[in-house]
Amino acid sequence: MKIFEKKIILASNSPRRKELLSKGGFNFTVKVNEVEETYPDELPLAEVPAFLSKKKAAGSKQYLAEADIVLSADTVVIMDNKIFGKPKNEADAIGMLKNLSGQKHEVVTGVTLLGHNLERTFSVSSFVYFDDISEEEITYYVKKYQPYDKAGAYAIQEWIGLCKILKIEGTYDNIMGLPMEAVYKNLLSFLD
Repeated sequence: MKIFEKKIILASNSPRRKELLSKGGFNFTVKVNEVEETYPDELPLAEVPAFLSKKKAAGSKQYLAEADIVLSADTVVIMDNKIFGKPKNEADAIGMLKNLSGQKHEVVTGVTLLGHNLERTFSVSSFVYFDDISEEEITYYVKKYQPYDKAGAYAIQEWIGLCKILKIEGTYDNIMGLPMEAVYKNLLSFLD
């Protein structure tokens, strides 16, 4: 299929995004230009990931010279009208997980696909329902898995996702950081 012949630059160092694109069979390399992950205060929280993914794609636009498409993404956890980003340290990670314990939260991933003549930006939402997580379990998880590069201080594919999530609404891969079904569907528009 022609879509798998396209050369994609993944503008992300996320091991989860690399894993998902690899499992999807896509032809990609990783090249990242770091951009400041800031956004306007008045921006609705659910729009933040798409805004940041566009910013990241623009920061890696020069790589289009050696590829067909730049793919960038950003994932945030939202609860109680607040974004839970990447924790700054152990105490921050523990605090985030205490807040998320026993609660439902939203995971939003924004994706930008940037081609030579086409740009697509979209977001996908999923909902995660956590069981109650004890202080001992939170401390264990943070010390063992050190989730400092993960929105909301957790990864669904690690212990906390396996043992403390009651249910999800939406796709597992979106919660991992890249909604593959939506990525694939949008990549097809680059074949025209």
